[in-house]
Amino acid sequence: VTNNGINLPKDFPELKNDTFLRAARGEEIEHIPVWCMRQAGRYLPEFRESRAGKDFFETCRSPEACCELTLQPLRRFPFDAAIIFSDILVVPQAMGMEVQMSPGKGPTFSEPLKEPEDLQRLKTKVDVSSELDYVFKAITLTRHRIEGKVPLIGFTGAPWTLMSYMIEGGGSTTHSKAKRWLYRYPEASHKLLSQLTDVIVEYLLGQVKAGAQALQVFESHTGCLGPVEFKEFSLPYLRDIARRVKDKIKESGLDNVPMIVFAKDGHYGLEDLSESGYEVVGLDWTIDPRSARIRTGGKVSLQGNMDPCALYATKERISEIVKRMLEGFGTKGYIANLGHGLYPDMDPENVGAFVEAVHTHSRQLLNRK
Repeated sequence: VTNNGINLPKDFPELKNDTFLRAARGEEIEHIPVWCMRQAGRYLPEFRESRAGKDFFETCRSPEACCELTLQPLRRFPFDAAIIFSDILVVPQAMGMEVQMSPGKGPTFSEPLKEPEDLQRLKTKVDVSSELDYVFKAITLTRHRIEGKVPLIGFTGAPWTLMSYMIEGGGSTTHSKAKRWLYRYPEASHKLLSQLTDVIVEYLLGQVKAGAQALQVFESHTGCLGPVEFKEFSLPYLRDIARRVKDKIKESGLDNVPMIVFAKDGHYGLEDLSESGYEVVGLDWTIDPRSARIRTGGKVSLQGNMDPCALYATKERISEIVKRMLEGFGTKGYIANLGHGLYPDMDPENVGAFVEAVHTHSRQLLNRK
């Protein structure tokens, strides 16, 4: 590819390993595909070295840096997919909010939304193609540099999760400030959620145009909602995103890409999620694999869900845990992953053992058939 060609979303190298995409669509596979949420993360010494002394969001805005961080885990482990290095909070930033990443504290909004009148501070019209251009460039660059090794996943935060950050001003255990809005200002809440949805739909479409081969929507804060609030303030927007993105992909004459919804701690909404228009439902470790299969009735592929803390175990124990997990999910329409992202103090060796265990046990299970 000529130097200029590497910046254009076309003439990508041919995909050599499409196992992840096939599993997402419920097709035949030779081994169960595996990747890890936060596989490009601080648990890798090379990641820490690349990031040293650099501002977090500055890194997010550098296509070269994002590409390098996305590819690092693939040099070390035979993952079956890569996920672009970025952050869910680039969406609130594009809407005009200021976010800093404070070391040891995590994301911090300098001026969180406090009351409905604060919604006026947000941009009404967000030009996604210019505001989030750096993510699209990173995806295109990575698609060329990954050389067809594995598919590249694009992602976004979901509306409720982003709304919660924008009101809380950062991470929270109770999400009580954001939930106060749901109970006290339901109309303003819906207004903010629809505004977020509009930006997210354009953002995901832009990622596909840039070369993303699958999309994941992270609803990380499902656990603090009850079933009633979930059905009013989270689910309708998740459904809307899937439907609108798929329609727009079709209109643009692009190939359909599998979409994954990951609503962490949303076990109460599993049936609804399996009928929300996504090909894949991601699961956290609080859900039993066999019961998830029964409750989703074969309508979707499933992704997950080993407890990340199982990676603190010995390699032998990790192998046993993986074997039991694969037997629970079965081999059809299944993508192995953790039930949450990797933690910074985890040993890369054990991540390698996890990946190897998935590949080894799944080949044995598939050969037995």
